[in-house]
Amino acid sequence: MKLPVTIHQARFGAAEFKVIRPARPLSRALLLDHDRHLDAYLDQDAARRIGGLWKLAASSPRSLIHLPMRGNRPPSGALAEGGTRQLDLVLLHHSLQFAPARWKEVRGRLGVGRPQTVTLPGPKDTGEAVIDYEARRYRENRDLFQQHLHAETLFMTGSAKVFRETARHFFDIARNGPGYVPVHPNYPHYCTEFHSNEGVLGDAREIHIEYRDRWEA
Repeated sequence: MKLPVTIHQARFGAAEFKVIRPARPLSRALLLDHDRHLDAYLDQDAARRIGGLWKLAASSPRSLIHLPMRGNRPPSGALAEGGTRQLDLVLLHHSLQFAPARWKEVRGRLGVGRPQTVTLPGPKDTGEAVIDYEARRYRENRDLFQQHLHAETLFMTGSAKVFRETARHFFDIARNGPGYVPVHPNYPHYCTEFHSNEGVLGDAREIHIEYRDRWEA
């Protein structure tokens, strides 16, 4: 899987931060904050590219992966309800120890960036066959996502393992969403989620991810 990105650098005194963004805007992607949970709406292209960026986060522990989307139009029939906020998303490895409070300043110093194409394992190589689901339930499990919210941005912080193993959610949406045929009126769209029972959420809210192919112009 080849993924076009742009590489950005921001310097603060002796500190320098590397920020990676998708080369093309994720125009059909939306992340909504519902206070108790989060909703994501994606078309096929956005789901496939976010799956790639999720894998890139697993292999780039010294980088911030920034997915700008808070200004996007919503999909048809899924207007943001009262009390919700549209968010950007940043993926980062826990070892980076980046303080989200610095994000607004870092974001403001990013230029146009340097284009680059990264090569990642394909969507079928999600490693799902070797996931130890039982081990996720152990108290000793440290491969958990933590979330922070700052400057209209959701920060998903985790280990390489948890990013690598959960990228499958997005490839699942890209693969099965377009051909989904509703069989019950309560389930009109194909979806998946980061659920508390999955064993990957530490101090983090559940994320419902839904496929949508019709978006407002």
